[in-house]
Amino acid sequence: MTGRELDDLKRVFPEHRMFDRIVAENGALVYSPESENEVRLAPLPSAKFIRELEKRAVKPLSVGRCIVATWEPHQATVLDVIKKLNLELEIIFNKGAVMVLPTGINKATGLAAALADLSLSPHNVVGIGDAENDHAFMRACGCSVAVDNALKAVKNTADIVTKGKRGPGVEELIRKLLKHDHDLGIKRRDGVAVGKANEKDAVIWPTDTVLVAGSSGIGKSTLATALAERFAERKYQFCIIDPEGDYDGLQDAIGIGDGKSTPTKEQVLNLLGQIETNVVVNLLAVRVEDRPEFAVELMPEIARLRSKTARPHWLIIDEAHHLLPNKRADMKVLISAEMPGTILITVDPGALAAEALKLVTAVIAIGPDANEIVTTVAKAAGVAGPKATKPLKDEQVLFWRPDEDPSLVTAVEPRQSLKRHSRKYAEGTLDEKGSFYFTGSEDTMKLRAQNLELFVQIAEGIDDATWEHHLRAGDYSRWFRNQIRDKKLAKEAANAEENKTLSAKESRQIILEAVRRRYTAPTSAD
Repeated sequence: MTGRELDDLKRVFPEHRMFDRIVAENGALVYSPESENEVRLAPLPSAKFIRELEKRAVKPLSVGRCIVATWEPHQATVLDVIKKLNLELEIIFNKGAVMVLPTGINKATGLAAALADLSLSPHNVVGIGDAENDHAFMRACGCSVAVDNALKAVKNTADIVTKGKRGPGVEELIRKLLKHDHDLGIKRRDGVAVGKANEKDAVIWPTDTVLVAGSSGIGKSTLATALAERFAERKYQFCIIDPEGDYDGLQDAIGIGDGKSTPTKEQVLNLLGQIETNVVVNLLAVRVEDRPEFAVELMPEIARLRSKTARPHWLIIDEAHHLLPNKRADMKVLISAEMPGTILITVDPGALAAEALKLVTAVIAIGPDANEIVTTVAKAAGVAGPKATKPLKDEQVLFWRPDEDPSLVTAVEPRQSLKRHSRKYAEGTLDEKGSFYFTGSEDTMKLRAQNLELFVQIAEGIDDATWEHHLRAGDYSRWFRNQIRDKKLAKEAANAEENKTLSAKESRQIILEAVRRRYTAPTSAD
């Protein structure tokens, strides 16, 4: 990243070929040393503009592929010429140098073009500078550094100020990067709030491995949805592994797979290759017993992508005990020594691979078993668990880091309303306990509906007596409420169950139409 013209840079720095990309001319030119390809991000300088500057004896005067440059005190003359010719140009200063480029072209725009070419995110860039022309690109970087001889204004906006000046300052930064890599010990800007505890944010970082645990239906995926929204706002790329269809229709993300089709590894990686694309990988079509095999195939590929590009910044694995179960010997191979930027969601931490639990740096425990969850993680990590906290209120979660005291946090809420579990309940396979059974009054049959599509099909085919037996017993509304967990659908069914004036045909029509409207009709249309 330099304000110099490319030919001048090559002259003073013959080692330039060690770099993948060079952004020269203060952001107007992106150069690939390996291929020697040049991409101009601005038009050629105006010949009329240059002639007028020469006519007014502006010296020295340098003309690059896009940039025109001189030195102070010629800025007043340059500005006068720009106004006279009505040109859309702006002056950028660099410690006495006066650079002229089209409006909107700077090191930040050049950085964005180079990163897009390399499939890298600005969140993972460390930028170092010293002068006025470095402000924009340093603000665009995940970590900004000023050398000790930098202008005061540049130092004030930097995350780190080196002890060394000029080259020694750069060498100092390189040594820090080699030693610390993703954690330079700076005041972090990349945290995402889980919620508030006594007006103070509880924060997770991209270096964290986070465990979200609690019993079924208690708000784990709701919290994950809220966090995903905040990742999207901050331009952090995320990938959600979604075994149960909880994130169907999530905004700011592309979903692949459904209750009938299994996503492929190639689909996932192709989408994640697009720097601003968030992905939801729906595994409803994958049987529970086959999900670890799916993880064994996909997760090493995601790990390779992350090692190369540091993306996706966040990997959310719901029902993590399905993909990373405790009883599989190959989990040691699958789970690396670090899992930064990973959120593991489970109903049972004890069912999760021990190798994964040992990496957890933050725990978000939800529900009445929160203290027991923290104890389980502490035991797996080999650390002393904290003292039990008082019971959680409905909107609270227990937030704990192994080196800190736990806190009761009022969790963030999602802004969007998801049709939760719609694919799972419409097309997936509920377990035996969660399925609906048409038995009739004499238990002469046992027709299992493991999803809502089958429920509709069976309900349309059974006799009126069987239908009315379950209707009058309140079985339909009970199943919708307790297993499908759709209170509005349960209420519609209950109204039909309580209306003694309805015939079997009429009540059947009301309830099945309510199911179709919420689940099976939209699913078929998609």
